[in-house]
Amino acid sequence: MNVVAGFFKSTLGRKYVMAVTGILLFVFVVGHMLGNLQIFLGPEAINRYGSFLQSLGELLWVARIGLLVAVGLHVWAAVSLSAENKAARPVGYGDYKPVGSSYASRTMLMSGLIIAAFIIYHLLHFTVQTKAINLTGTDFAQLHDEKGRHDVYRMMVVGFKHPAVSIFYIIGMVLLSLHLSHGVSAMFQSLGLRSKNYKCAIDGFAKFIAIVLLVGYCSIPLAVLLGVVK
Repeated sequence: MNVVAGFFKSTLGRKYVMAVTGILLFVFVVGHMLGNLQIFLGPEAINRYGSFLQSLGELLWVARIGLLVAVGLHVWAAVSLSAENKAARPVGYGDYKPVGSSYASRTMLMSGLIIAAFIIYHLLHFTVQTKAINLTGTDFAQLHDEKGRHDVYRMMVVGFKHPAVSIFYIIGMVLLSLHLSHGVSAMFQSLGLRSKNYKCAIDGFAKFIAIVLLVGYCSIPLAVLLGVVK
């Protein structure tokens, strides 16, 4: 027990926690995007995908709870490490000019906290299907297709038709992509896998996958707003 407590209290331990939970969340974000992009294949594809997820029953909720725990641990590790760093240097530089650090790396904590708030809204919007926050007056839980399945296609179209919702979603995706453009390479560094030989390749991959995720996720609300998906 003392070993476990010591691990979570140590700086290295918290960096490992942040890296491992980051990997889990990154894999989920990629998989979630691929699933959602099925909306471009039409109602049958996305509704079949949604029906498959629902058929998992309790396993789906185990996965959801696991992801929420991962988010909580990731945020906790980031906040505690940031507080520790500030405590070690309580007096800021009078004329601080960042050298060798990107905007993404300097705003990791802030973008991460905003993303966490976005995740809560997104879960209430499309997972819990809270009518009061979808701004459309439609009860998403009552939407079903001709086969009796939950009509995920119609839910997404109706949900993203509201400009404010789509704009908020796009902002969330911009911040997520900014976060990942540094976070992916930082995960490799925390795990001791970003050597000098692979640093440029890993950093390039982080930026590339961040752009792919940004385009993939934002294409959905934009397609709805532009009437491409309706």
